[in-house]
Amino acid sequence: MSEKTNIRSLSLRELKAFFEENGEKAFRADQVYEWLWKKNARNFDDMTNLSKHLREFLKGKFSIPYIQIRQFQRSSDGTIKNAVELKDQLIVESVLIPSKTRTTACVSSQVGCSLDCKFCATARLKNMRNLTPDEIVDQVVEADLQSKQYYKHPLSNIVFMGMGEPLLNYDNVMEAIEKITSDKGQGMSSKRITISTSGIPKRIRQMADDNLKVKLAVSLHSAIDKIRTEIMPVNQRQGGLKELLASLQYWYQKTKSKITFEYLVFKGINDDRKSIDALVDFAKKVPSKINLIEYNPIDDSDHFQQADKKTLDAYKNALNKAGITATLRMSRGQDIDAACGQLANKFE
Repeated sequence: MSEKTNIRSLSLRELKAFFEENGEKAFRADQVYEWLWKKNARNFDDMTNLSKHLREFLKGKFSIPYIQIRQFQRSSDGTIKNAVELKDQLIVESVLIPSKTRTTACVSSQVGCSLDCKFCATARLKNMRNLTPDEIVDQVVEADLQSKQYYKHPLSNIVFMGMGEPLLNYDNVMEAIEKITSDKGQGMSSKRITISTSGIPKRIRQMADDNLKVKLAVSLHSAIDKIRTEIMPVNQRQGGLKELLASLQYWYQKTKSKITFEYLVFKGINDDRKSIDALVDFAKKVPSKINLIEYNPIDDSDHFQQADKKTLDAYKNALNKAGITATLRMSRGQDIDAACGQLANKFE
């Protein structure tokens, strides 16, 4: 018996063609599409404006696979981490981060990661596959439900900052964003979505050309090529800081949207004056703001340690003096390994 097709893998146009080929009116496709992407139906019986005969027909042809929350953890600071089981039983993790006025979902785009950033727990996992658009959207839907349940308001923001490099799953991530922002889907403003990347210049340029109205964050961590390559080997493979900067300047020229640099400060690696001056110089070359992030230790990593508060203050003062907005971002969810760089599928 052949496996049923995941109906959410079909575009609206393909759905319309399917219904017309089977003697149904094309508007039925619009109804089904709304059930799938706006009302988040998880089975065909929910689609009450379709006849019972049509629902049974769809059941015979299609499936609606949906993610399962296999483990739910809540931190002492309110952060929620979900171990999410996908349609083939692989696991990724997603995080919901509350603040006083909003909630932010940190969603995964790949199972594991193909990059080998030395300070990141996810980088130790084998890259198994890309997530499909429906698996990405489902993480957002679950985060919205949890936000309403635990924090009494809808999900406010989304960051592609979970497991994987979103720009190496470009097409699926873009399709998921279209579903999240479309009036036929979740209807969230694209301005509330941030794509966080280690820096894939070709894809950053493509995002600019595609006129994507999302925010862009770049995990920088050093503005000195030698240091950045040592801790993030992707730097050298993608042409170094020169190529990255050129792509970011192109992004700003096309979108007029400031870039956010995510910047971890490590003891004995990038906590000296030379590193501070290099960051100031780099940030001056493209309109940007800096998130200085407290490093979250991962198991058995003696090489990477938190820099002291004095160093973080020195970074912030130097950047602010140069007219560059810099904020210190304290880590959330450390006690459940939900903080930046800690997602490692310990559930498995």
